Amino acid sequence: MASGEGTERRRGDKYSVLLPTYNERDNLPLIVWLLVRYFDESGFDYEIIIIDDGSPDGTLEAAKQLEQIYGSDKILLRPRERKLGLGTAYIHGMQHASGNFVFIMDADLSHHPKFIPEFIRKQKEGNYDVVSGTRYIGNGGVFGWDLRRKLIRLYKKEVLQKLVEKCVSKGYVFQMEMIIRARQLSYSIGEVPITFVDRVYGESKLGGNEIVSFLKGLLHLFVTT
Repeated sequence: MASGEGTERRRGDKYSVLLPTYNERDNLPLIVWLLVRYFDESGFDYEIIIIDDGSPDGTLEAAKQLEQIYGSDKILLRPRERKLGLGTAYIHGMQHASGNFVFIMDADLSHHPKFIPEFIRKQKEGNYDVVSGTRYIGNGGVFGWDLRRKLIRLYKKEVLQKLVEKCVSKGYVFQMEMIIRARQLSYSIGEVPITFVDRVYGESKLGGNEIVSFLKGLLHLFVTT
């Protein structure tokens, strides 16, 4: 593929990241900073949609600060008044997504955003309808992770819309039902080996350099904005 063609394809795609939150005030600034970092480094157009379900810990206030720092074109706040379930949060967020691809992931950093470029490369490689993170192939692994944890996923938006119409789950099993429905409907599914970690806040699984870089960058943003 010529470099011009690759650039044209890159410019034509936009990625919407759906981030449902509930009591994630401490993790949210870090996950957003990392998402912005890896998307900006990769050169892809993106938006991060934060769907807070009435968190009592100040998560929405933190999200509003992030919106001021990064801009309302990159950080979209679409809160709900109360906790209504993970599945409905994704459905709510998707209604506001302007990208032709949609990422579904956790706000608690159990999925590291560094894998975002790998998901995009895998999707382009096979023009997959869905790309799923898995710990069962390649170098994927798990730290402090159990089967209740959710998986990071990348969907073509039109595929996600069709899957949502088929799904009946509203809670944490929503993502599992989505992949089952995708197989039933014969959608093509690519897999990327990734490492899952337990919640970051309280016991960080990120490298020290990343934490230091994050804190320096955050301080700079607050000083200069």
